[in-house]
Amino acid sequence: MPNNLHPSLYQINTRVWLNQLSRQLGRQATLDDIPDRELDRLANLGFDWVYFLSIWQTGEMARQVSRTNPQWLAEYQELLPDLHEDDICGSGFAITGYTLNANLGEPESLIRLGDRLHQRGLKLMLDFVPNHTAPDHDWVHTFPDYYIPGDETLLNEQPQNYIKIDSPQGSRIFAYGRDPYFDGWPDTLQLNYGNSDLQTALINELLTIGQWCDGLRCDMAMLMLPEIFERTWGIATEPFWPKAIPQVRQQNPDFIFMAEVYWDLEWTLQQQGFDYTYDKRLYDHLRDQSPRPVREHFWADLDYQSKSARFLENHDEPRAAGTFDPAVHQAAAVLTHFCPGLRFFHQGQLEGWTQKISVHLGRGPQQPNHHDLQGFYRQLLEGLRLNAVREGKWQLLQCQPAWEDNWTWDCFIAYGWQENQGERVIIVVNYAANQSQCSLGLPWSDLAGQRVQFQDMMSPTCYEVDRDNLLYLDFSPWQYQVLKLV
Repeated sequence: MPNNLHPSLYQINTRVWLNQLSRQLGRQATLDDIPDRELDRLANLGFDWVYFLSIWQTGEMARQVSRTNPQWLAEYQELLPDLHEDDICGSGFAITGYTLNANLGEPESLIRLGDRLHQRGLKLMLDFVPNHTAPDHDWVHTFPDYYIPGDETLLNEQPQNYIKIDSPQGSRIFAYGRDPYFDGWPDTLQLNYGNSDLQTALINELLTIGQWCDGLRCDMAMLMLPEIFERTWGIATEPFWPKAIPQVRQQNPDFIFMAEVYWDLEWTLQQQGFDYTYDKRLYDHLRDQSPRPVREHFWADLDYQSKSARFLENHDEPRAAGTFDPAVHQAAAVLTHFCPGLRFFHQGQLEGWTQKISVHLGRGPQQPNHHDLQGFYRQLLEGLRLNAVREGKWQLLQCQPAWEDNWTWDCFIAYGWQENQGERVIIVVNYAANQSQCSLGLPWSDLAGQRVQFQDMMSPTCYEVDRDNLLYLDFSPWQYQVLKLV
């Protein structure tokens, strides 16, 4: 299987996709019913990873919360005016056990899916939810000390953060899973990382999951950092990730960990063993449509950047086509996916879908395809197949004013890729709503004094660069080019 330095990942909303297949087949579809042609298509588009969202077993208690929470119900009904109760299958992050959800097939279906992906050179990524479980997880009754306890006072004062659960052993009060800034998630219970036995049990879960996939996306991975956990719960803990990740790697040296992480803790988690960390900062800068913060974001150390997961949308963020105007969308996508790191795409992004589907739902609306965006993404993915962009050396390029007092040079973001002494590519974007001009010097000294040509991979444009090795660029608002040396 490929081991590209800067791989591409495609995220699939598994339950929604299989629901669509079920309607076509006239019966409940499983992972075994995913057509080979669909897996072939993903491989042919150049993806290295396929991330199947929400495949684990969920339970009735969390599902009932999903079906009765007024705020969530309003969100579902806005998305699906013809909503039925059966459409609400419960959050894929309220897990009762790391076994394949019975509605998605038998346990061997997951193994067969992994084998089918591997036959096509694709790797399988799944979820791991370390912060919490569903309230009807077996541990609630067998190992209640794995969870953060509450008391009657806390339950009365903070009903949004605590719940009383009855069992044959009697009633207990537990904390909902949460982060330090928001109320609890009422379909979950908070795990207690101050309990060393809980940490051991979670590592054993990881070792089991690691036999079924090639990598894990770890939900809210910063919440178990000792400083964050103690600030949230007042409980001292031992570090979890530096202990857990090496044990999984001992079993599978090539196993990949990707962290959902915020609050400028990305570098911390990279240092604790994560291969990739979410780059929400880049997304936020692009959404704000201000070019200088985007460019300055790329000043970071290259080792850090190469471990960043770059996305324009995912199951948590709004749809890119519903957030950005089409021209801005394309410019932002070029900047996001042609920089170093893991290129993260979400199902529906390539088609320009605009409606985000809640993780509590097993059905989504029919969404029209945006044909211009489909054509754009076909070209973009073709550009990402260039060896220089997948395996080469990246550098941020410095744009200069095209003439004195022309401030619009500051609207450009440009970088170059080089595959050893072979293929070379320059990506340049005018990330602004105004016409902009700049001069861009070629970054490769061995071309000095030569007359060279560049072909844009996204349009018929071709440049001939004279012996001064300067590109003069005059771009319309949000214009971009992917220039390959020919």
